[in-house]
Amino acid sequence: MEAEALFKRQCAASLNEDGTADGQRLIKLVLDTYRKANRNLAEQSRLLEIVLNHLPLGLCIFDSSQRLVVSNIRFQQLFGLTGEDTQAGTSISSLIAKIDGLEKQDVKAASHESRPDAGRIRRREWEMNDGRIIQSVVTVLPDGSNISIHADITEDRKAAERIAFLAHHDPLTGLPNRIRFREQLDTALAARKADDQIALIHLNLDRFKSVNNTLGVSAGDKILRQVADRLRALAGKSNILARLGSDEFAILQHGREQPWNVMALADQIRRELSAPFFRGDKAVELSVSMGIAICPKDGTETELLLKHAGVALSHAKSGGRRGERFFTSEMEAQLESRRALEADLRRAIHNEEFELHYQPLYDMAERRICGFEALLRWNHTARGRIAPLEFIPLAEEVGLIVDIGRWVLKRACMDAATWPAEIKVAVNVSAIQFISSNLEDDVSAALAVSELSPGRLEIEITESVLMENRDEALPVLHALRQRGVHISMDDFGTGYSSLSYLSSFPFDKIKIDKSFVNDIVDNKEAFAIMRAIILLGDALGMRVTVEGVETAQQQDLLAQEACDEIQGYHISSPRPAFDVPKMLAGAHADGKAQAV
Repeated sequence: MEAEALFKRQCAASLNEDGTADGQRLIKLVLDTYRKANRNLAEQSRLLEIVLNHLPLGLCIFDSSQRLVVSNIRFQQLFGLTGEDTQAGTSISSLIAKIDGLEKQDVKAASHESRPDAGRIRRREWEMNDGRIIQSVVTVLPDGSNISIHADITEDRKAAERIAFLAHHDPLTGLPNRIRFREQLDTALAARKADDQIALIHLNLDRFKSVNNTLGVSAGDKILRQVADRLRALAGKSNILARLGSDEFAILQHGREQPWNVMALADQIRRELSAPFFRGDKAVELSVSMGIAICPKDGTETELLLKHAGVALSHAKSGGRRGERFFTSEMEAQLESRRALEADLRRAIHNEEFELHYQPLYDMAERRICGFEALLRWNHTARGRIAPLEFIPLAEEVGLIVDIGRWVLKRACMDAATWPAEIKVAVNVSAIQFISSNLEDDVSAALAVSELSPGRLEIEITESVLMENRDEALPVLHALRQRGVHISMDDFGTGYSSLSYLSSFPFDKIKIDKSFVNDIVDNKEAFAIMRAIILLGDALGMRVTVEGVETAQQQDLLAQEACDEIQGYHISSPRPAFDVPKMLAGAHADGKAQAV
């Protein structure tokens, strides 16, 4: 209709004044219109070609006879085709024969199984011989023709596979992670036959954190990879190995006679992991603790088996490490008891059921009590007095030591503020307090509320504080010392690297562990070691306190060696705060605090 109207206008424009038609003018108008339309069509064709050949995606159109109508350059590039291969009229079967790759059958089958209401869109996927993956989205039109869009999804697919892998695997070792291990354990338990036994080993490297702190995290990661490699070789293809966390691994052994085979595997693990690991030319020695649970005896469900293996591991570590424990029902009872103790401990913190006892520090030169060490005591409302060795490790494990330690600092400083000005107070600080609280603020708060001079407070730390938290601990220790608080190393000599830590921080005092005192009267070697430590402290400008002094003979020998301070039952046992004035008033020149 538009062409007819146009022609009518052209005829009207070609009429002369007398109404006659001017043929030449009409021909010229028609030709001008044709030429203009042809130019527009050429321009549109040029623009269309530019757009097609600059698309980042491959594009091709097939007619209802499945012959190529048009395609762009990207289509040729993706499938390795030439311009001659993609001439108009080429059949789709001819093109597929020239593609340097194969269509993935699983994707092709899935597309054919699409629901009728899913539209006329099909997805196809090609694996090229050079490793690329090409995805095609084909839109089928009602007349049978189709439009196909093609994209290289190689990198996207690799990224997706990497994400899927990392969701179920440990990135450091490549082993299955905790999530994947649970799935594998679920599968193994579901497939277990009635007479099958499945053993689960939950293993943990002993004191591995000290490796990271002394050698650095990168060295620790390298050693963890070596551990994983050794365990992978031991587990073989028949067992399932996973990394559950930092230095925790698990092995699932099934389809074998138990417990003999798992005992043999545990023995291999212990021997293999005890062999030195190397970081360059530096050898690192490790030990391992293992907890073992066996299905069906110890449980037939994933959560229960994992729980029981974890309980057995806790017993292995609390029993001195370097070994394995099989789960027993008694362990379950002990676990319940532990949970009850933890609940009581939380209640004790809230109700302030704790108290401090104080053991004197005796100055050998001035022959007087110069201070007291604060020692925590818990009077349970039902069980009576609970030994510190029973509840303090638990408090550290569950993080309650932070609140307890904060209370101890405050109470000790408030008690010391009532003593004579020359009497100091020593408070033990756990390694957990350096990483789970702001110890500097806690000390500041305790000093502020008690109005105690910083110079009268002595913070005692063990070697493990520096071993496990060196980076966190040193800045805090320096800050406290700048405020005037004294810092001492407790239990000196019990660790394997105490001397190295003496050079990392200028301690005010070292406290020699009581294990060195026991034989100094009758054993020349023990006495020589004690003398050497006292001389070392003197050379470094540090006071030396000897713990565990229980006899007058021990005190006399230490006096001959110019020991600075002694502490132990020969002077006095730890006593309640209200006994401190009596101990100060009743102390004899021989050091013994008279009971009043």
